Amino acid sequence: MPVSPRRSVVLGTVALALALGACGGGDDSSDAAGESANTVTVRGCNPQNPFVPANTNEVCGGDILDQVFSFLISYDPDTGDMANEIAADISSDDSQVWTITLEEGWTFHDGSPVTASSFVDAWNWAALGSNATLNSYFFEPIQGYADVQGEFDPESGEYVEGSAAAETMSGLQVVDDLTFTVTLSQPESQFSLRLGYTAFAPLPQAFFDDPEAFGQHPIGTGPFQFESWEPNIDVRLTAYPDYAGDVQPSIDGAIYRIYENDDAAYNDLQADQLDIMPLLPTSALAGNTYQIDLGDRYIRRPTGVTETITFAPVSVDDRFEDPRLRQAISMAIDRQTIVDTIFSGARTPATSWSIPQVVPGAVPDTCGDFCTYNETAAQALYAQTDGIEGPIALSFNGDSDHNGWVTAVCNNITDVLGIECVPSPVVDLATFRDLITNREMGGIFRTGWQMDYPSLENFLVPLYATGASANDGDYHNQAFDDAVNEAATLGGVPGIARYLEAERMLAADMPAIPLWHRVNIAGYSTHVDNVRITVFQTVDLLSVTTTG
Repeated sequence: MPVSPRRSVVLGTVALALALGACGGGDDSSDAAGESANTVTVRGCNPQNPFVPANTNEVCGGDILDQVFSFLISYDPDTGDMANEIAADISSDDSQVWTITLEEGWTFHDGSPVTASSFVDAWNWAALGSNATLNSYFFEPIQGYADVQGEFDPESGEYVEGSAAAETMSGLQVVDDLTFTVTLSQPESQFSLRLGYTAFAPLPQAFFDDPEAFGQHPIGTGPFQFESWEPNIDVRLTAYPDYAGDVQPSIDGAIYRIYENDDAAYNDLQADQLDIMPLLPTSALAGNTYQIDLGDRYIRRPTGVTETITFAPVSVDDRFEDPRLRQAISMAIDRQTIVDTIFSGARTPATSWSIPQVVPGAVPDTCGDFCTYNETAAQALYAQTDGIEGPIALSFNGDSDHNGWVTAVCNNITDVLGIECVPSPVVDLATFRDLITNREMGGIFRTGWQMDYPSLENFLVPLYATGASANDGDYHNQAFDDAVNEAATLGGVPGIARYLEAERMLAADMPAIPLWHRVNIAGYSTHVDNVRITVFQTVDLLSVTTTG
C-alpha cells in the first residue's frame, strides 16, 4: 500500500503543536503515555478515506484496519511468511480453481458469525464498478471481474450507470457456510499469498445495511475492535474479548494519536507521553541522537518499505513524457549522500523497485545505471531531450518527516540539470493522497510502498500494471503487463525470473524513480515492553505489554 504506505506544515501549526504539548490532540491530563495502566499510545496519522477495507490503500487507514480485521491468512511479523488464520484450508490442484474452507468459531465484533458469504459478498461489492473502490483492481484475476466492472466515462472517469453486465463475479461461489470456491481467469500460483491484504477482508451484514456508517465505525474480526475516530485527534481501539485467534492481546487497547509532524510526536515519546513511534524522525537519527534520548528503547530492522518519486500522468502534466528526461532526473539524485547526511545511514540507496533484503527472489541493480548518481551522464542525457520549463514542484505530505530529503533532492536536480525544483508540502497525507487519486497533482511527487505481502508481484503489479490501484502515474506498457501476467501463471523460479524481466522494463520508461529502502528505526516509552515492529513496518500490538 502507498506509504504515508505504506509516510512544512501550514502557517502556525508548529506553534500550536508546541502549545498543546506537541500532541496532535486529546486530553493531556490523563495518566502517562497510555492514558490508563494497560492501554498504549501509537503515533498515527489521518486516513485518506473512511475505514472501508476495499477503499483503503494507504498506511494511515491500513494500519488501523490491520488491527481491527483478521483475514484468511496472516503474515509472520518477522519474516512475512504466510499461515492460515480464518482459513482452515486454501487449496487448488491447478492454481486456477481454489477451494477455501473457514475455521469455525470466528465472529465479527457485533457477534455475528464469519461465513463464506462474508467473504464472497465483500469481494463482489469491492469489485463492482459502481462502488468505484480503490482496491477493486485486486479482484481482477477472478473470473467475471470484467462483467461487474462496467464502463467508465473516458473524460470524467465516472462510472456509466447500468453498464455492468452482472452484479456478482461468476468466479465466486458459496458451497456452504464455511466453504467457498474462487475460479480465476488463468492459473495464478501466488493467489493465496495475497489473501492477508486489507482488500480481501470479510464484511458483516451491518456493512451492507449502511456502508457510510460502517466507514466511520468499522466492525471487524481482529484482536482489537474499533472504539472511535476523531479526525486530526486520534483513533481508539479496545481489545476484543471474543477474538478467535491463537494469540490474545495483553493490552486493553491502543490509541493512535494523530500529530501534525514527526518532531512533535518524538518530543512526546521522550516525555513518555507517547508509547510507540514506528519510525523516528531524521532529527533523532542525526549522530544517533535517539540512542542518547532513548537508551536501549529502540528497534532497528530492515522493512518492506521503499520510497520513490513518481511523475504526474501525462494527462495532468505532459512535461515529463520523454523517458530520457525522467532517467536524467534519476541520475541527478545523489542517493548515498542523502542517506548518509539526512538519514544517518537508516536507509539503503535503491537500485531496484523491489527490496532484495526482504523480498524472496528480488535482486539489486534492476534499475541499472539510471539509479547511479552521475552528473555527466545525467547532463548528457538531458541534453538529448527538449528540456523542461521550470519550476517543477516536488510535492510531499507535510505531516511526516520529508522536508529535509525533498529539499536535498530538489537541490540535486537544480544543481545538476539546471531545472528549478521547488519543495511543495501539502498539509497532510489525506489531502495529499486525494490530490493524487483525483489526478489533480502535477509535477513530481513523493510516493512510497509498504508491502502488503512479501512477493515481487506486490512491488510491481499494484504500482505499474495498467489501471492498477496504486498506479499513480497512469503508467502503461503492454509488454510489462504481459510479463507480469505470465509470471503469475508460472510460479517458482520461472515465475521469479519473469517478474525480474518485467522489473527491468521499468528502467527503460522510469515511471517512478527508486530512492531508498527503509532500515526502520522505531522507539518506545518506559510504559511498554516487548515492542515489535513487523517486516511491514507496522506495530505488532499482540506482542506489546505494559510495565504496570
